[in-house]
Amino acid sequence: METITHLSQAHDAIIHALNAGTSPGGLPAAQLLERETLTLYFYEPRGIDHQPPHDQDEVYVIVAGSGSFAIGNDDSSLRRFSFSRGDAIFVPAGAVHRFEDFTDDFATWVIMYGPQGGEKPTRTTPAPQQH
Repeated sequence: METITHLSQAHDAIIHALNAGTSPGGLPAAQLLERETLTLYFYEPRGIDHQPPHDQDEVYVIVAGSGSFAIGNDDSSLRRFSFSRGDAIFVPAGAVHRFEDFTDDFATWVIMYGPQGGEKPTRTTPAPQQH
């Protein structure tokens, strides 16, 4: 895999991945690097962010744009906060999350890393209750 050195190359990589059917989950993203458990993507959703929860921990580094980010254990527990260019957002493995109300120029690096399920448990399963 070649090294991407300019954002225009990352934009082109997304178009190529979508046209070739190799974009992850059909999302507007391109994988740019993979090494051991670390994978680097460039992601540019338009309109609505349709990504599902992921099996690894991840970090977003916002390249352009602004909006709102929602995160929680499920859709009923989502917390929202604003983001803009230069922000970094950590998402633990398994968390429901998405970008919302983002600007047309929104783009982000996505860094996924670590073992399946995340480096540390994000929640514990309650013990069965006796009746």
